[in-house]
Amino acid sequence: MRLVPIECVQEGTYLAKTIYDNDGRVLLREGVKLTDLFISRIKYINILSIYIHDEYSDNVIEDVIKPELRQKAIKTIKDTFTSFEKYNMNISSRSINPNSKNDFIKERQGYFDSIGKIAEDIMDELLSKKNILVNIVDIKSLDNYTYQHSVNVAVLSLVIGLQLKLNTYDLYNLCMGALMHDVGKVFVPKEIIQKHDKLTNKEFELVKEHSKAGYDYLKGSVDISVQSRIIALQHHERENGQGYPDGRKGSDINKLSKIVAVADVYDALTSDRPQRRALSPNEALEYIMGAGGSLFDYEIVRAFSLVAIPYPEGTLIKLSNGDIAVVQELNLTYPLRPKVKIVKSIDFTSKPHFVDLMSTLDLVIQGVQYDIGEFPK
Repeated sequence: MRLVPIECVQEGTYLAKTIYDNDGRVLLREGVKLTDLFISRIKYINILSIYIHDEYSDNVIEDVIKPELRQKAIKTIKDTFTSFEKYNMNISSRSINPNSKNDFIKERQGYFDSIGKIAEDIMDELLSKKNILVNIVDIKSLDNYTYQHSVNVAVLSLVIGLQLKLNTYDLYNLCMGALMHDVGKVFVPKEIIQKHDKLTNKEFELVKEHSKAGYDYLKGSVDISVQSRIIALQHHERENGQGYPDGRKGSDINKLSKIVAVADVYDALTSDRPQRRALSPNEALEYIMGAGGSLFDYEIVRAFSLVAIPYPEGTLIKLSNGDIAVVQELNLTYPLRPKVKIVKSIDFTSKPHFVDLMSTLDLVIQGVQYDIGEFPK
C-alpha cells in the first residue's frame, strides 16, 4: 500500500483505500482493479493522489480512526458549515426574518451537539488504542478539502494531545476546537477559498479574517467552551509573534491552539491544494521540526515527531547509492532508518533483497520515489 499522485497510477494496479465522492458515498472500493475509466473518474472529482497495491507494496496500513467514523465526521462538518454559510448569505442579502433567525439558532445548536458527539466518538476510538502512529495521509478531494481537513486536524491534534498526556477534559476541548477551527471560512467568499491561482495580498487579508470571524461566531453557543473557541481564534498564531490575528508570542498563545497549529500545518502540507501539490510526510515533518521553537512550540513539535512517521510502510524510496527500495518495517526509535526491500538496484544483476538501514550506516534515504520508471537507465 503506497500513496501515489494520480498521474503516476498505471492501469491494472489495485486500489488500496476506498474512495468516497463529495457526499460521502463509496465511489470505488478498496481492492478494485483500476482501469483508465476509473482513473479518469477519480481525476474528475478532483482527487489528485490515491493509495494503491502494486508489485512493490501490498501491505495494509490501518487509518488512525475507522473509515466509517471518518466519513460520518466529514459529513457532519460539511452539513454544519454548509448550513452556517447559507444562513450568512441570507443575512448578507437581508432576506431573513426574525422567526427564521430563531429557528436557525435552534438548528445551529443541533449541529454543535452533533459535532460534540463526533468529538466523543473520535476520542473513544483513540483512547482505546496504544502506541498510535501517524503513518497514513488522508486522501482529500479539492472540493471537500475544508471539511476533510477539519476532521484530520482533529485526529492529529488528539494524537499529539495523547502523547503530551493531556487530561480527558482538555482532550475533548482540543477535539471540539480542532473540528471547528476553520468555521470562520464560511464568512470568506467561496471564490477566494477555492481559488486555484495564488491569492492576491488583498484576498489573503480576507482569508486571515476567518480566525476572528470563527471565534466571534462560536461565542454564540454556550456549549462551546472558551478553550475550544480560542483555538478558532489562535490556530494561526506563531511562537515568534509572526502569526495572526493578534501577533501573540510564546506563553500568550493557548497551549491547545499551539497543538492545533502544528496539526493544521502538517495536514495542509501533506494535502493536494489548488495552488500546489502535496509534500511527502518526511518533507512536511522536516519543515515542522525545523520551525520548532520559532514558528511552533518546541515541546509540541517534539511530541509530534515521536508519533509522525516520515516514511510509512509501503513508501517507495530512493537511497543515496541510487537504489530504489520500499519501506518494509519501521524502526520506531530511529524512523529515518527503517528496514527496506531493494526492488531496483544500480547493480542490475542483483535480485530483490532486504537491507536494514540501522546496520547499513553508509546508506541514507534521499527521498520518495513515486514511479519506478523514473529510475535512470
